[in-house]
Amino acid sequence: MFIDELSPIVKELAQHPISFLGGFASGVLRLNLADDPVKSWLSQQTGSTNFPSSNTENGKASGPQQINID
Repeated sequence: MFIDELSPIVKELAQHPISFLGGFASGVLRLNLADDPVKSWLSQQTGSTNFPSSNTENGKASGPQQINID
């Protein structure tokens, strides 16, 4: 049973080991791809700067919203 649950992870690791380990490390370290040291490094490596922002959605803040209950 436990092996069946880990098989997709092992399959991805076998197919793309560098990408998998990079994503795993960024998840463990809780790196945000839109923050500056990582963003500038990625833009140098890939040549693009299109990273989703975690703070806004369509120009509006995605923080707490005030609601009125009648």
